[in-house]
Amino acid sequence: MMKKITRLGISLLLFIGFSTVQAQDKNYGAEPQKCKENLSLFFSYAKAKNYDAAYEPWTWCIENCPASSLNLYYYGLKIAEHRYNNGDKEAADKLIDKLYEMRIKYFPQNLGKVYSDWAISLDKRGKSKDLIFEKLEAGFKENPADLSVRNMAKYFDAVTERNKDTDVQKIFDTYDDVMEAVNIKIDGYTQELDKINKKEAEGAELTAKEKRTQHNNGINLKALGQVESVLDQILGEVATCERLIPLYQKGFEEHKTDAKWLRRAASRLNDKECTDDALYPTLVEALVTADPSSNSYIFYAGILEKRGESAKALEYQKKAVDIETDPYKKAGLLYKIASTLRNPSAKRAYLRKAIEVRPSFGRAYLAIANLYYHSAENCGNDEFSKRMVYVAALNMAQKAKSVDPSISSLATKYIKNYSTIIPSQKLIFQLGKKSGETYKIGCWIGETVKIP
Repeated sequence: MMKKITRLGISLLLFIGFSTVQAQDKNYGAEPQKCKENLSLFFSYAKAKNYDAAYEPWTWCIENCPASSLNLYYYGLKIAEHRYNNGDKEAADKLIDKLYEMRIKYFPQNLGKVYSDWAISLDKRGKSKDLIFEKLEAGFKENPADLSVRNMAKYFDAVTERNKDTDVQKIFDTYDDVMEAVNIKIDGYTQELDKINKKEAEGAELTAKEKRTQHNNGINLKALGQVESVLDQILGEVATCERLIPLYQKGFEEHKTDAKWLRRAASRLNDKECTDDALYPTLVEALVTADPSSNSYIFYAGILEKRGESAKALEYQKKAVDIETDPYKKAGLLYKIASTLRNPSAKRAYLRKAIEVRPSFGRAYLAIANLYYHSAENCGNDEFSKRMVYVAALNMAQKAKSVDPSISSLATKYIKNYSTIIPSQKLIFQLGKKSGETYKIGCWIGETVKIP
């Protein structure tokens, strides 16, 4: 009986192995061996950037075994672009578009990026705006986060232009979708970067791969950090209180239990400072009922604060932080709480809590820098002591830039501003002070800084 089971097991394994080989060979077409040989030949030429020599074996593979390897399309596009730049433009132009079509057919993965790359290629080849938009829209529908930073802005600009007189809601929905995608990407890059930076700060040696990731994530975060300001610039003339309030009044009855719609509407009214209208508290109260989440509690706390119910507002703010489990979202909530407080010391306490949760939270450092900047007149009793407060502000802005590439350009503006108002060499000399000596700032700030 045991021998029969063993034979059955071996037969089953052999059958599975044979079926797998058959499935794999199917991808190599009617002549698997020839396909593998040509794949190897084309690949070795293409890797060496000898695209002319790669063309013949690559063409055979594309025609006879198009599902055999993703490299047929990755390097195939390089071959086609090489021919476009150095040969028959018309034939190569058609070949590039054919390759994108085949890539989508045989390897339908990461299609958001594929369509985004296709749009870039069409743009480089001077194709029509409508054709480029068609690919951007296809990529956006697949996954907004897979579009390049430039294509996110380009797509949003096109959507705004096409809909500003007919469908403003579509513009706002697209903005929210883009920003959600951007924030997902920022959080992903930041979390990865935080782990690497922590390892480095602890004195451990980074691997070559970690160094590359550290460098690349910094570049990506810097680019992503610029998306919101670009989109806001495009949205500027459309997103006014005069447009927003009637739009959301009209849609409220239909969407009063739709948490996503309510959250986006409340966010936009809040961001554009359209909170004086009676619609805003109505929206937020509906949001708290539809989605009793950390975000809705924060919005509700803002309303309570405005009504003068500060204690109750703080209760909801703390409740929001307590129920949030994601550390990066928790940091964002602590930052929002800080923005609602008036006492600078209390503001800083919450900003520091946000930094504890998310060490690379550049905006929190910039907010502390701004607090110091605006406290200089009250926390100094002469020109020197006031200007030393600006040194503390400068230190915070520099820290923001060093830990968070996504706000690099904004931090640079702060740094340039503060650098012009710190104590001059002449003032330091006249007072008999020495550069590099420590100086304790009084008032609520209580920081020790170095004389510049």
